[in-house]
Amino acid sequence: MKKGIAILGSTGSIGTQALQVIADYPDRFEVEVLTANSNVDLLAAQARRFLPNVVVIGEEKYYGRLQGLLADLPVKVYTGEEAISDVVQMEGVDLVLTAMVGYAGLKPTLFAIEAGKDIALANKETLVVAGNLIIDAARRKGVSILPVDSEHSAIYQCLVGEGFNKIEKIILTASGGPFRRMSLDDLHRVSPEEALKHPNWDMGAKITIDSASLMNKGFEAIEAKWLFNLKPDQIEVVVHPQSIIHSMVQFEDGSIKAQMGLPDMKLPILYAFGFPDRIRSDFPRLSFEDLHELSFEKADEKRFPNLMLAYKAMEKEGNMPCVLNAANEIVVNAFLRKKLSFMKMPEVIQRTMEEITYIKHPDLSDFEKTDKESRQFALSLIKDN
Repeated sequence: MKKGIAILGSTGSIGTQALQVIADYPDRFEVEVLTANSNVDLLAAQARRFLPNVVVIGEEKYYGRLQGLLADLPVKVYTGEEAISDVVQMEGVDLVLTAMVGYAGLKPTLFAIEAGKDIALANKETLVVAGNLIIDAARRKGVSILPVDSEHSAIYQCLVGEGFNKIEKIILTASGGPFRRMSLDDLHRVSPEEALKHPNWDMGAKITIDSASLMNKGFEAIEAKWLFNLKPDQIEVVVHPQSIIHSMVQFEDGSIKAQMGLPDMKLPILYAFGFPDRIRSDFPRLSFEDLHELSFEKADEKRFPNLMLAYKAMEKEGNMPCVLNAANEIVVNAFLRKKLSFMKMPEVIQRTMEEITYIKHPDLSDFEKTDKESRQFALSLIKDN
């Protein structure tokens, strides 16, 4: 039986690589659903190649164009945020890859879990914002959450077969981004073009900026807390510029397990799609003969304060990670449009975290309200700059 895959965010970096994986294994996987926010032409091209049951375009103004482009195909076409949450519940969908960027991935992920669908999670913001809701729903429904981030996939793989052996800590590796050696003065002057040049990974613009600021690693720490039931002091971040060791687990006897490989997102995608099987691939192999150095260093929180802000939000819990995420989405967008400097981004995030009302036990409506208020406040700070 082929596994039916729904890809939320099929035109982004993760989505396009996931489709490459599916194309390589047509006897194992088939596309049931494709969604995109606004890239209507690429979505239509993907639909023509993979012939899903359904496609959804998030922005309604592109609905007519998408219908026209696919008029000769037996593919259902829908539009809007609600449609995305509806289609993940369809019969025929076995696994939902959530590769949408930002807060937008929360509702569809919750709806998919409630419908009993397993999740391949590439949208880390979902657990950052509402980890308690997601994990509680997954446990209640008996749904598997298979991480697609290379770091969390690495930890997941290290834990397979360990049963009830206790984790002492996990070690998340970070490349350090393009500004790892840059002085504090120079960081104030970096441009979006410079920040988008990641040394090891090919990612979308938003994630690449988050990587450059280390917010991405902060988000991953919060995500790891929920995925692996950890306390903040059990999560360590170490800069590893080569991106060969994707992350490590230290057990209570002191031993450490690491997962290694070349920096290629198709590897964790294939692992999540095929789990519990490991599927043979023709991906490039890591050669130890060509590997001259594996180095590690402490993350510099003075130059990259976003990491510290993420840990503060993780420790406080409640709606604070939601505030963190909302403010970050606003500042990254402003930085990309050259409305805010690189080092001003954490200042706006910190001010927003200080001003938005704290809710200790938020529900979904509280998260929605917090997200909206945080975005508005962060925008007001940017306008005042």
